[in-house]
Amino acid sequence: MVTDAEPDASSSSLNWLSTADGGQLLAPPVSAFLAGWPSSRLVSVAEIDPELADTAAFCEHYGVRPAESANCVVVSGKRAGEVKFAACVVLATDRADVNGAVRRLLDVRKASFAPMAEAVELTGMEYGGITPIGLPAGWPVLVAAEVAAAGPVVIGSGLRRSKLRLDGALLGVLPGAEVVPELSQR
Repeated sequence: MVTDAEPDASSSSLNWLSTADGGQLLAPPVSAFLAGWPSSRLVSVAEIDPELADTAAFCEHYGVRPAESANCVVVSGKRAGEVKFAACVVLATDRADVNGAVRRLLDVRKASFAPMAEAVELTGMEYGGITPIGLPAGWPVLVAAEVAAAGPVVIGSGLRRSKLRLDGALLGVLPGAEVVPELSQR
């Protein structure tokens, strides 16, 4: 359930700011999306060392449990010559069922992680910081049910030098989002 309460960031050593106060810490497409999203006041941003942006290093250094962190991966698949893209959001403790649930949901013969250069170019975000917030219009955002039920989670900001924190349920109400019970694998 999404509440109007600001995310509790007390479980980590990060300095959380409102996205209005920390706008310089957001990739341009993320900033543009948040500027027009009514729920943006429920999203916080914190600066991090970009060398620690990868999930395991980030969680260890900043004291964030992996179950409070979610990863966003860009996947693609092709059917009848048409390439389809989607974002998958799963807890850091899990991995996305790319060739099962994702393949079926995209209705493609085979799904795989999009090549890094292509994901970066299409999203306007940095590799290692890609987030479901501010993705290209029309992209499905597949959110694992575990993420939507997790309470506050930490995700990318579009840049490697910062992270966002919000209630996981908010990810399920992004444009194009679908909460998918079978998306995660342990």
